[in-house]
Amino acid sequence: MKKWSVISILVIAQFIMILDSTVMNVSLSTVAKDLGTTISGMQAAITFYALTMASLMLTGGKFGDILGRRGAFKIGVAVYGVGSFITSVSPSLTVLLIGWSLIEGLGAVLVIPAIAALAAVNYQGHDRIIAFASIGAVSGIAAALGPLIGGFVTTYFSWRYVFLSETVIMAILLLVANRISDVKIVHKSKIDSLSVILSVIGMAILVFGVLQSKVWGWVQPIDTPTINGQSIDPLGISVVAYMIVAGFFLLWWFYRRQLALERNGGATLLKVSLLSKRPLRSGLTTLLSQYLVIAAIFFVVPVYLQIILGYDALKTGIKILPLSVALVCTSLVGVRATRRLPPRRIVRSGQVALVLGVLLLMAAINPELKGFLFGLGMFVMGAGLGLLASQLGNVNMSAVGETNSAEGGGLQGTSQNLGSSLGTALIGSIFISALTSGFLATVQTSTLPASIKSYIASNAQPGLQVVSATQVKQYATSKGSSESEASQISSIYTEAQIDGLRRSLFYLAVIAFFSLLASRYVPSQKT
Repeated sequence: MKKWSVISILVIAQFIMILDSTVMNVSLSTVAKDLGTTISGMQAAITFYALTMASLMLTGGKFGDILGRRGAFKIGVAVYGVGSFITSVSPSLTVLLIGWSLIEGLGAVLVIPAIAALAAVNYQGHDRIIAFASIGAVSGIAAALGPLIGGFVTTYFSWRYVFLSETVIMAILLLVANRISDVKIVHKSKIDSLSVILSVIGMAILVFGVLQSKVWGWVQPIDTPTINGQSIDPLGISVVAYMIVAGFFLLWWFYRRQLALERNGGATLLKVSLLSKRPLRSGLTTLLSQYLVIAAIFFVVPVYLQIILGYDALKTGIKILPLSVALVCTSLVGVRATRRLPPRRIVRSGQVALVLGVLLLMAAINPELKGFLFGLGMFVMGAGLGLLASQLGNVNMSAVGETNSAEGGGLQGTSQNLGSSLGTALIGSIFISALTSGFLATVQTSTLPASIKSYIASNAQPGLQVVSATQVKQYATSKGSSESEASQISSIYTEAQIDGLRRSLFYLAVIAFFSLLASRYVPSQKT
């Protein structure tokens, strides 16, 4: 058991890193109420948490080459603990953004690459395969248990206790971190400032543009931002389109910068020659799509359950239980299967299950999200996510080798968190945009009086807040609508909610399907 003490420390750290966002997702309505904010505000907090990690993960991995992997791990754990404490006492969304989205994210960018690198240092041969598979499986287990832990603590105590307990756990990890072996850094790396700026700003602009699409529109301007009363929509095109193009341009510039630095022996933030390895490209792309799907599901489904159906945090966690159970079980099965089956077969099985699970969810959608089919869809999707979680860490880290383990960990963390931020921003924005457009279109073709149609069109155009149908009816009545008119508006809103959920799941199924193409270079031989 002594030889597994190191991986025990590392997987506990990994568990907390993944647990955080799923706890926040299942506690959306309670946290929003406590902090006096909206679901859009919480969507921004969740997105920025993942974005902080995605945009700085490569830099965090490079700090491991400067400080030593164990040193980076210890500093990251300490920073994360401070962020968790600030989050636990936050009185407003602004403080939550500082404590959770920023400081915890900064801690995580040091910890996550170090976890992968330290696992490579402390284990060899098949033990290393088990270590990487265990880290992946624990990531899946944390994502699965997060809704239950967060739901129970939020319902019976307070969501703040989750983050306070994380502070305590980080303090304990800091005390035992010296038990982890590390290799001496012979040649300390340098960090290229321009590379950091390009990667951070490129990812930030790209994801923020996607996040704001529900308000500003993708191409056609909707509720455009203004400066001194002047709308920002050059040539009549939404600023979102420009932000996405600018984000891709900066990331292309970053890539070209890394090529030049590597060719001339400079200090690269990312050794882009690693991306020439097909198994690594396949593993990272599949990992990104996996976390995009899980982040999207853990956003839109809890939003629907809590805000629209009025579920509390615990009831939401229980509703997600089939996914959680399947994810935990298949993560463990996947780890054991590595001795008998090649990674590609396990990964492909997980991807097929993921697509099937999302399609079953689409078929199960009804106003109450009740029925056997909904539970089956969640279970099948969880099984797919568990199989993927058990394999992709080992696929990626085996592809880069021990000498590039820190960079491999950074790449893996970047893909994971970029997927999470895009899942929350993209699918969440599709859900809210579809809700708004569907509601407005149906109102305009309804038998409601012209004055009501005009009022709704002018007030709902920038983007609807996600509320329950009952709240919509109460609001309509308070504005002078008759009982029958208020009921009609409420009914239209309910239909728009269902359509928005179905449409967001459809796009998720398309993404999951095309991710099958990405896995074709995952190793087909047993490791």
